[in-house]
Amino acid sequence: MKKNIFLSLLLICIAFTSQAQKFKGLDKSPRDIAYFPDGFAHDRKDGDKALVKVSYSRPFLKGREIFGKQEPYGKVWRVGADEATEIRFYQDATFGDKKVKAGTYSLFAIPNAKEWTLILSSDVDYWGAYKYKEANDVARVTVPVKAADAPIENFSIVFEKTSEKAGKMFMGWEKSIVEVPVSF
Repeated sequence: MKKNIFLSLLLICIAFTSQAQKFKGLDKSPRDIAYFPDGFAHDRKDGDKALVKVSYSRPFLKGREIFGKQEPYGKVWRVGADEATEIRFYQDATFGDKKVKAGTYSLFAIPNAKEWTLILSSDVDYWGAYKYKEANDVARVTVPVKAADAPIENFSIVFEKTSEKAGKMFMGWEKSIVEVPVSF
């Protein structure tokens, strides 16, 4: 009897310790996804297809000066935080004025006070911009910076539809907004 109780307690202890998982806490910059057409994830109907999907992290402003200080002008930035931002075109597209084949790319930027250079790179699935290689650029597009009406607390990406197969991708953070036309 004592042996059975001891074995039962031992098995319970083993079961609890083998199920003890160590989950990480929340990232400081939450992940988000932007689709074109905007709202695709929530509003889709049977037969609807996304044309582009952007997966990115949304760092907080937290009262900091970002562009020109936290993210120096003239240096490659990962567009967001944490993992490099990835953009997936489900069919051939025009990004700005550049033709791009369907596929998944990393999205980088070189921010400056008056314009940003947006970069699509064939290197995907890595952290930040630390391993960025210009030789793997697929397209570079220069776009003007517009001043936001109010500070944007979290880095954000959103699409605005201009026609059935065309729109604009907006990126905004702090006091800066850039937009790039995208068509399919």
